[in-house]
Amino acid sequence: MDSEMVVHNGGCHCRSVRWRVRAPPSVVAWQCNCSDCSKRGNTHFIVASERFELLGDSKQYLTTYTFGTHTAKHTFCKVCGITSFYVPRSNPDGIAITFRCVDSGTLSYVVIKYFDGENWENSYNSSDIVSCSKVLPEELA
Repeated sequence: MDSEMVVHNGGCHCRSVRWRVRAPPSVVAWQCNCSDCSKRGNTHFIVASERFELLGDSKQYLTTYTFGTHTAKHTFCKVCGITSFYVPRSNPDGIAITFRCVDSGTLSYVVIKYFDGENWENSYNSSDIVSCSKVLPEELA
């Protein structure tokens, strides 16, 4: 949406897990109806993994859940249970950021797109979700 990048900070409810991510102030977030996302009510935007940084001792508070293909790595805080980020099946080279876990003040606009996770392969093939975790050549300069 935006080519300008800003630093967004965020994390879980109890603040044991903290991170920062470089992303535009306006993002496209994905609302998915797969068995996991629908139960958690997760809506996320996806960034290249190199734009994400876990802060401090956050790693010790994380645990991971996988299922199905075990490609997605659903991380959540061991203390409060919040999934503030995870590695999505659609973009194993990226990080899915739960947009509601971004600290206030840096996200200016969020467009919600729907991903039919119940029909994962069809939705993956017909959407542009795979491009979300790619870094464009002009961004490397």
